[in-house]
Amino acid sequence: MDRPLQRRGRPALAWGQPGGRRALGLKFVSMNVLSIARLLALVLALLLPAAGAAQDVPAVAAASDLKFALDEAARNFREETGMVVRPVYGSSGNFMQQIQQGAPFEIFMSADENMVLELARRGLTNDDGVLYAIGRIVLFVPSTSPLQVADGLEGVLLAQADGRLRKFAIANPAHAPYGRAARAALRRAGIWEAIQPHLVLGENVSQAAQFTASGSVQAGIFALSLAMAPAIARTGHYVILPEDSAEPLRQRMVLTRRAGKTARAFYAWLAGAEGRAVLKRYGFGLPPG
Repeated sequence: MDRPLQRRGRPALAWGQPGGRRALGLKFVSMNVLSIARLLALVLALLLPAAGAAQDVPAVAAASDLKFALDEAARNFREETGMVVRPVYGSSGNFMQQIQQGAPFEIFMSADENMVLELARRGLTNDDGVLYAIGRIVLFVPSTSPLQVADGLEGVLLAQADGRLRKFAIANPAHAPYGRAARAALRRAGIWEAIQPHLVLGENVSQAAQFTASGSVQAGIFALSLAMAPAIARTGHYVILPEDSAEPLRQRMVLTRRAGKTARAFYAWLAGAEGRAVLKRYGFGLPPG
């Protein structure tokens, strides 16, 4: 009589039984999930302080004549305080519209104080702000140009008449205060009508300076603060136009309703001795203070 086959060793455990493969698998998966959760919590704990710090880097809407001066000011401010600001450059008119539409700027540094006062009237700023500088304009002639800067605007008129002047750069007067100042100076010199066919309009005064410094035009009018910057000064020669060539460029800054701790600290720093010293180095006139 055949004997029944007998299994040797411990019987295999079924999937559903305690200690079976399914139970072991679930335990292994649970341990992995727990480990991943702990790892994620650690990563988040490390990143959150950095993220919080990054959130307090205020955007500063700055007229583009401030490009070199404000870059230096922001570096000095960071070295002294450890705080960081992010300047954004453009035309004052465009920035005013953006702030009215809710753009997240915490400081507005306008080349035309009336734009700050208009935003204050609309309740979009903390107050009326402060006058921080008086801008000046220059006639700039690149080294490659046939014009001579010493001849001033009279020389520009002669060059237009004899064909030496093909292109002349200014900022767009429609929204750039320095463009309006350039237009006023050309009108005062009696050459606005004659030069209009030759005009190349920059979106802002910094772009007008770039057109001129690159030699793409034979001459241009833009901010003294840009002409004094080494990167531009080495490309040509300039003469400061008389103060009565245009209305004074009274430049005002203000804190918006969004301003946080860092923005307020930078605003105060700019209005203090350190900030005023930087602006003075770039040719800005300073209000009493």
